[in-house]
Amino acid sequence: MALKTFRPLTPTSRFKALPAFDEITKSKPEQSLLTVKKRSGGRNNNGRITTRHIGGGHKQKYRLIDFKRKKHDVAAEVIGIEYDPNRSARIALIKYTDGEKSYILAPIGLTVGAKIVAGENVAPEIGNALPLKSIPLGASIHNVELTPGRGGQIARSAGQQVILNNREAGYALVKLPSGEIRKINENAYATIGQVGNVDHMNVSSGKAGRSRWQGVRPTVRGMVMNPVDHPMGGGQGKSKGGGGRHHPMSPWGQLSKGFKTRRKHKSSNTFIVERRKPKKK
Repeated sequence: MALKTFRPLTPTSRFKALPAFDEITKSKPEQSLLTVKKRSGGRNNNGRITTRHIGGGHKQKYRLIDFKRKKHDVAAEVIGIEYDPNRSARIALIKYTDGEKSYILAPIGLTVGAKIVAGENVAPEIGNALPLKSIPLGASIHNVELTPGRGGQIARSAGQQVILNNREAGYALVKLPSGEIRKINENAYATIGQVGNVDHMNVSSGKAGRSRWQGVRPTVRGMVMNPVDHPMGGGQGKSKGGGGRHHPMSPWGQLSKGFKTRRKHKSSNTFIVERRKPKKK
């Protein structure tokens, strides 16, 4: 994927860098794989805002993505690479030999006309889905299941990949994008390759309006609010909250820097071999 830049004729175009959509080969989605995407505007059933900074934006239809790849040992052909407004990655429309169509995440190197398949004994090639016990060590994978049969949950956004490090005692040791090393059941499925659209992280909107198109509303810093509205508000002039040094926190008093929110005795702790940040000695 490439980014396109613009001549700085206006303040908007000066730093703008948008996707070039070079990899897109199909402009209209498959109607049979679309469903309605309802909007809440960040409100709950009482009409009260429970998640701030959400609202507006362009209408979108949800694309039904096959994260499970349950159709084993049936070959499929890639018909087209499409844009998906609901995720940062591109999606690929595939058609099985029996005529069924499906959407999958498009990895780097997957092209129109390529043949892909899922199963235990298939070749570890780009786009193929295999259980972790059948994937060569050191391979880059994405759309990794945490529980066999549940569907891929790890490494699904643009540019993400997981590295298969080792296998032992019925588990595969994988290195996640965060650097964490985790044990996953070796029967869990994963797809070969790295998720495409790797330049997504370098996109620069150039203007606030593009965020509004995406349904993102403005955010006001707590430090510029009044004390009645935020713990960090108030003070004479520009202060670090309340006229003195105040630790950053949310409007409801939750510390926002360095405060650990993960439960101490979470059941999945036993599967984490190495944390993403080493412990300080």
